Amino acid sequence: MPKRLLHFCRHAIVPALSACALCVCHHAIAQEAVSDAIRNFPAKTIRIIVPFTPGGGNDIMGRYIAAKMTERSAHQSGRQTIVENRPGADGIIGADIVAKSPPDGYTLLIVSVSYAMNAALHKLPYDPVKSFAPISQIGQGPSVIAVTPSLPVNSIRQLVALAKARPGQLHYASSGIGGVNHFAGELFKLATRTDIVHVPYKGGGPAMVDVMAGQIEVLFNALTSSLTHIRSGKLKALSVSSLKRSPVLPDVPATAETVPGYESVIWWGLLAPAGTSAGIIAKLNSEIAAILREPQMVKRLEAEAAEVVITSPDVFSKFVADEVAKWIRVSNEAGIKAR
Repeated sequence: MPKRLLHFCRHAIVPALSACALCVCHHAIAQEAVSDAIRNFPAKTIRIIVPFTPGGGNDIMGRYIAAKMTERSAHQSGRQTIVENRPGADGIIGADIVAKSPPDGYTLLIVSVSYAMNAALHKLPYDPVKSFAPISQIGQGPSVIAVTPSLPVNSIRQLVALAKARPGQLHYASSGIGGVNHFAGELFKLATRTDIVHVPYKGGGPAMVDVMAGQIEVLFNALTSSLTHIRSGKLKALSVSSLKRSPVLPDVPATAETVPGYESVIWWGLLAPAGTSAGIIAKLNSEIAAILREPQMVKRLEAEAAEVVITSPDVFSKFVADEVAKWIRVSNEAGIKAR
C-alpha cells in the first residue's frame, strides 16, 4: 500500500472507530436510563386525565382506579395517583392534552366508547389509534333495547317484523344526537334493515319518560338507568346490546341471539401517550389487572350494570382500533352528524 494511502487510512479509520465507540457508549447510557426509569417507576405523581366533568361514568371509574393505585403504591413507592378533570368538546380537549404529554407514563387518559365515536363525528387534533399507547381495558356493560309496555311485541324478532311491516312509522328515543344510544339505534337499523325514526332527547331521563308514557315506542338506553323501570314493568326490555346476556338481567336475551354480531357496549379503558416505553406500559397493565381482580372492583362495575374486562395492551389496542373503524362506518352509512 502506498505510504500516502496508508497515512490517509490511519487518519480516517481511527476517528471513525472512535465515533462508533462513542455512539455505542451513548446508546448504552440511553438504554441504562430507560431501564432505570422503568425500574423506578413510578418516581413521582401519576395523573389520570378525565376528559369530562366530575360525576359521570368516566370520572367515577377514573377516581376509583386512581384511589386503588395510590393505595397499592403506599406499600411500594409511596407515590400518589390523582385525577384531573379536563372537560370540553365531547372529551377531545382532555384527550389532546394527553396525546401531547411526555410519553413517560405519568399522564394517562381514561376513555370510554365515546372516545371511539368522536373519531366518527369530529375532526380530531390527534389520531385516536396512533397517538396513544393502550394500557388495558377496564370493563364494559350493555345498553338495553326496551319498548313501551303497550307495544304488541315481546322479542327483537317481533320488533323487527313490526318495523318492516310499518316502515317509517315506529320511533326510537335516545339520549341525544351523536350519543352512544343514537349510534346503537342506527347500528340496529343497519343490521336489521329496518326504518325506525330517531327522536333525540336531551338525556336518557326525558327519553325514558316519553317511552314509558307511550309517546315513543322504542328506547335505546344505558342499562343502569333503565333497570329500575324495567323491574317495575314501566318499560319492557327486549334485549341487551352485548354479545352475551347480562348477569343483571339473565332472562333478557342478547340482541345478537336474533341479530348475529350485533354489539354496542359501553366500555372504559386506560391510555398513555404514544411512545411510552413497553416496560412502563407493562408495569401499568400489571397494576391495573391486579386492581381489576379485587372483589371491590367487581362490585363497583356491577353497580354500573357492567363487568370487569382484563386485557393485554395488544388486545386492547386492537379493540380500540376496531371500535374506531366500526363507528366511523356506522356514522358514514347512517349519516350521523355531530350535534
